[in-house]
Amino acid sequence: MSQIQETVHQMGRQARDASYRLSQLSSDEKNAILHAMAAGIRESVPQLLKANALDLVAGEEKGLSSAMLDRLTLDKKRIEAMAEGIDQVATLPDPVGQVLDQWDRPNGMSIEQVRVPIGTIGIIYESRPNVTADAAVLCFKTGNATILRGGSEAIHSNRAIAEALQTGGAKAGLPDHTIQLIPFTDRESVAVLAGMDKYLDLIIPRGGKGLIETVVSLARMPVIKHYDGICHLYVDPEADHEMAINIAINSKTQKPGVCNTLETLLVHEKIAAEFLPKISAALVARGVEIRGDEKTCGILTEAIPATEADWETEYLDLILSVKVVGSLEEAVEHINHYGSHHTDVIVSQNQVTAEKFLRAVDSACVFHNVSTRFNDGGEFGFGAEIGISTDKLHARGPMGLRELTSYQYRVRGTGQVKS
Repeated sequence: MSQIQETVHQMGRQARDASYRLSQLSSDEKNAILHAMAAGIRESVPQLLKANALDLVAGEEKGLSSAMLDRLTLDKKRIEAMAEGIDQVATLPDPVGQVLDQWDRPNGMSIEQVRVPIGTIGIIYESRPNVTADAAVLCFKTGNATILRGGSEAIHSNRAIAEALQTGGAKAGLPDHTIQLIPFTDRESVAVLAGMDKYLDLIIPRGGKGLIETVVSLARMPVIKHYDGICHLYVDPEADHEMAINIAINSKTQKPGVCNTLETLLVHEKIAAEFLPKISAALVARGVEIRGDEKTCGILTEAIPATEADWETEYLDLILSVKVVGSLEEAVEHINHYGSHHTDVIVSQNQVTAEKFLRAVDSACVFHNVSTRFNDGGEFGFGAEIGISTDKLHARGPMGLRELTSYQYRVRGTGQVKS
């Protein structure tokens, strides 16, 4: 434990020093460094493949599933995609230095509110080694130093990627220790990182609910997180049925294992008898299991009775909870009670009803006639994201570059003193 604490604290001191140097870089300098990082990844393909092979052998010995091994695997195509992603980040607008507001005071002082880097960010994540590159470059673009703590299953790959990024970027002026990867996979390293508020300004956990709860319980600095993606779709009596079916199918089946997938369908009782058989046929044809409340099961013989636990479960699978509701208010009450404040949708041709839904549902993203799958940084036009936050402070929804910044007030005068 003493070795882990000493090492991680040293990384914290180094990250803090690096963050001060990063804040001085211009956008052009940062973009040149990002291209150098991408080149560093391309130049390190043999080393990355060799390191990844070690992780894959260890994963097979641990009995990881084929799906987990696939998420862990790097090949030349995935490595090139990683490098291309870094080049793309270089093309994105830099939010640092953006003037958010400006005003003059009667005494002649001029005040600006300006975007600045947060400083040092810790990111704890699991499984996919490409997260190492994604997280590091997004933080760097916004002038933040990063301390990364990946999962044990990808430790060799993560080390190789972090080294390639730092080594490649250094050729274009990347400050030392901008990107650091904790070399330990012990749980103690998470505790040390989460308690290091002297050096760390923010921590972002990316992974399962257990990991996130652990980080939240230990963290002495702000945490940006989302626990679950229990997303809902409410079909209003004035919905276009074909539109509702298309949106529900896309939300549920386009990619079932991600956080913005539909998990609960709410249907108004006025249209349930007509609509449910149509949507059920489309869902079942795509392999979806339906778990319904009593009214749903009374209409659909293929539905399995839902339990209380179903309403608060993120399936991440081809399973959908379905409930018949008597009003918009009942739908909203169900969503606010059982939902995870991630993404919730109303399908309706009535604009007034839709606006009531959008105002009443307490979620990071509320949609009208749009698939839940559009809750994504790329789809929002952010270009890239570091995750989706269900918090209310300081970031909510897809976290793009702007959400990795803070702001400061810059006050200019001509010698004013307070009387």
